[in-house]
Amino acid sequence: MIDFRYHLVSIVAVFLALAIGIVLGSTELQGHTIDVLRSSSNSLTNQLNAVRADRDRYQTLSGASDSFLTAAEPKLLDGTLSGQRLVIVTEPGAPSAVVNGIKQAAGTAGATVTGTVALQPKFNDLSGTTRSSLNAINAQFASHDSTVLDPAADSQTMYQQQAAQLIATAILNQSAGQAGLAVADAQGLLSAYAQAGYLTISGAPTNRATLAVIVTSASAPTAAASDPGNQVLLAVAAEFATQSAATLVAGSVAASSQQGNAMAVLRSSSVSGEVSSVDNADTVLGQIVTMWALGDQLAGLKPNSYGISGASAVGPVTPVASTEPTVSQSPTATSTPKASNTPTGKPTKTVKKS
Repeated sequence: MIDFRYHLVSIVAVFLALAIGIVLGSTELQGHTIDVLRSSSNSLTNQLNAVRADRDRYQTLSGASDSFLTAAEPKLLDGTLSGQRLVIVTEPGAPSAVVNGIKQAAGTAGATVTGTVALQPKFNDLSGTTRSSLNAINAQFASHDSTVLDPAADSQTMYQQQAAQLIATAILNQSAGQAGLAVADAQGLLSAYAQAGYLTISGAPTNRATLAVIVTSASAPTAAASDPGNQVLLAVAAEFATQSAATLVAGSVAASSQQGNAMAVLRSSSVSGEVSSVDNADTVLGQIVTMWALGDQLAGLKPNSYGISGASAVGPVTPVASTEPTVSQSPTATSTPKASNTPTGKPTKTVKKS
């Protein structure tokens, strides 16, 4: 974290030192003027030293807190997401510190990370060429898999929204044992978007997860809410929230503190009522809170915003351990539970059964 007080005092001290040098080399200014400048320089030097000492103390305190949380993490997360499956979806430029931290925390909480779906810059392109290409792929697989596409929430991101809906049918279920696309169909769908340059995959995301974490970019666009990437994020988050038991958007401290960042745009939108968000997920604290927030949503609590940059709270007051039964090892189960049996009571999508 940049300490602006430290830099300000340093700059002032440099200019005063230059002034003193000029004065000492001049025969015009002597006596009282030089004494005043020396006194000011000494005062600023003392302030600079005090600020440095404060910075060092805060760094020591922060390091001690991180060490404590790292040691306590297994106890803090024990059973929070027991038996759950979690998929990670990354926006272009998502920081590896967030992705890796969430993977580690999910394992500690008892969840299995099925894989990662990395959206590419092309997915955020709102040009006519991209819209036409996405429309063709969307129409093909909606017909093939008997999926009824949702009405567009925003005409600008309509085709990204539909693509997100179809991708969600391949990687998400609202509950364990819910019927979904056959593995071959799910793989074919993801491959089509991958071959067109819209995403890449790692792991086995077609082993459908009940939970989704979307990781935002490490940098903030200047266009804020009107930025295509931020607009697409809202469309993706809304679709994943509909087709999962819980969806959360995670970002880093540096990105979330910048003006116009994706986290701020999300929190000021209607989608904030459908997904939780954590703006410091590159820290141990934020990763613990991410697991707690998902656990709360599984228990039926409302989504909320957590972190340090315009969030409602640092984290859930009382984390709730998951009560969801262990996820079946077969991603192509044929029995479909009623909507009321899902953790959030959400309606299931119409998809082709295996």
